[in-house]
Amino acid sequence: MTISRLLGRLKALQPPAVRNGAAVANAESAAPRGYAPEIPEGAARLAEILGASPSSNRFGEHLALRKWFPEPVGAAPDLGAPEGELNPDALRLIAPGETAEVADPRQWLFLDTETTGLAGGTGTYPFLVGIAWWDAGGLEVEQFFMRDYNEEHSLLVALAERMAERPVLVTFNGKSFDWPLLETRYRMTRAIRPPVPRVHLDFLHPARNLWRLRIGSVRLAELELKVLGWNRGADMSSQTIPQIYFDYLRGGPPEPLVPIFHHNQMDLRGLAALATRVLSLLGNPEAQGHDGLELFGVSRICERRGEAVRARKLYEQSIARELPRETDRAARSSLARLAKRQGDLDLARALWEGMLGNSREGFEAYEQLAIYYEHRVREPHRDAELARKALLELRNVNRLGTMPPGAYRERRLRFEQRLARLERKAGRSLLDAVDSRLRATD
Repeated sequence: MTISRLLGRLKALQPPAVRNGAAVANAESAAPRGYAPEIPEGAARLAEILGASPSSNRFGEHLALRKWFPEPVGAAPDLGAPEGELNPDALRLIAPGETAEVADPRQWLFLDTETTGLAGGTGTYPFLVGIAWWDAGGLEVEQFFMRDYNEEHSLLVALAERMAERPVLVTFNGKSFDWPLLETRYRMTRAIRPPVPRVHLDFLHPARNLWRLRIGSVRLAELELKVLGWNRGADMSSQTIPQIYFDYLRGGPPEPLVPIFHHNQMDLRGLAALATRVLSLLGNPEAQGHDGLELFGVSRICERRGEAVRARKLYEQSIARELPRETDRAARSSLARLAKRQGDLDLARALWEGMLGNSREGFEAYEQLAIYYEHRVREPHRDAELARKALLELRNVNRLGTMPPGAYRERRLRFEQRLARLERKAGRSLLDAVDSRLRATD
């Protein structure tokens, strides 16, 4: 940064009363808030490369870029359809109890930010804010860029105007990062009221339920590649983005900023495509589900939203499509829990009997079967036998070190207390017999 440029910035921050000459004070006090006497060298070149142009409002200027993209996967919703075109079954799962606006795709506004830091906090600035909306069978993308820090007010006003037009905010991890950061920046201006989205849909959370078991990482780029079948090609690491912006502010060349704009555009395109995929899968999982893992994911979402009948049906279908071993146990455990809640004890008992073993679900099955035989069938001797087997399994697991000590002690205590209660009922020392057998195996 040149000395003259630095002095210009310092002068712009001074109140008019301390500057030389009344005419200068009057002229500069009339400039819009956020006005910058100079912007970084290379900003004009950046605008030329991108095809962007300055956009102004009462707080000054920022750089704006607008571009239309066809959707990379699937198709955008039919914007000519009546309100409520989006599948109501899917909407109940991602936005239960929300207003009718969420059902209208014309009200959705996708948002993604590029920032000066990945940890957030009051010192972090969203120097590039990308928004997008479905339009003409594709995606219209608009990006607001701070050529310097003093253009933040102008950028935030432009974003607030767009959010007023489309009040359903759609993000990927935006509830934890993007939106709290933007709310902080709005409040720190002390001049611009933070816009309040009518609904905020964060697609990170359904993505975790639907695909984490299959692909592990649920980074947006991984979801694009392994779920949507879209390879975004050469991309940049998010960790390098802040430093590129800092270098530009210090007078560095603008060319390294161009991939950041492309990265932001691809994030918005990927988010829109992911939203379309999630909506189709949650709306019609039987037809849209590619495998048992996706059906299992939809089942968990349905159960958490209280749609027990639908969840039970999908758990059964996911098991029928062959799940990995651990996921199969989890699906059977969930199905047994729902069957018990709905009074189908025959199905629940059959599932518990098939799950007995030294896994978390296996020990839960031991306990549930013991409860079944004590209270439903009135066969306490079967209850005691299950408790003994569970305690032997627990000792083996503890010896192998495959269960945390705290969980081992908790489960062992529950089964020992169960045996003690049965002993008092039966009038014989079941617990002593079991303890002697357990000591013999130590």
